[in-house]
Amino acid sequence: MPKTFVLSVGGSLIVPAIGIDVNFLRHFRSLILKQVRAGHKFYLIIGGGATARQYIKAAQGVIKLQAGPRDWLGISATRLNAQLIKTIFGSWAHDEIIIDPTKKIKTTKNIIIISGYQPGASTDYATVLIAKHNGANTVINLSNIDYAYDKDPRQFTDAKKLKQVAWPEFQKIVGTKWRPGLNAPFDPIASRAAAKNGLKVIIINGRKIKNLTACLAGGKFKGTIIS
Repeated sequence: MPKTFVLSVGGSLIVPAIGIDVNFLRHFRSLILKQVRAGHKFYLIIGGGATARQYIKAAQGVIKLQAGPRDWLGISATRLNAQLIKTIFGSWAHDEIIIDPTKKIKTTKNIIIISGYQPGASTDYATVLIAKHNGANTVINLSNIDYAYDKDPRQFTDAKKLKQVAWPEFQKIVGTKWRPGLNAPFDPIASRAAAKNGLKVIIINGRKIKNLTACLAGGKFKGTIIS
């Protein structure tokens, strides 16, 4: 039976610090097209990655920058990355990049690409809005980590991986405030909205294509489930 998937594609997968990851793009494109040929539909919400952080850092090196302008730099980076993703899918994708996830999307295409929306949150929030307005109850968040942790494993050696976690506990981990360029498994504003709307969020390593394929098929996979 055809399914509809809402995928938040972390910018760290598309543009890590070393530059655009062409190898990831090849494998990701192959996976999505295989799924689409089987009848499945995808909403792909695209993050800003290192591009966003580099532009924000550059601007801050010149002037004191408030949160709003920092956010707009990040949003612009998501739109550039979204254009790249739209380009590699060609005619398989809807012919416009969606910049307002609250509006009804009219298309016969099975790949719809969405960029950043408004200041005040990351593309994680746009992902929640896409799910809410298109009848999806699950979001798959593709990142560069296998699991979310109870604290930053880069700073704390006793950090514990989370295979399953409830929203109240997860919200305590990520906090309540957003700042432009924040690097969190799922941002605080999006987490609050997802909890309010009863969404399930799966955090999974997008580079591990076989694991992602198992997740899409409803099989056993490595990742964190927040519900």
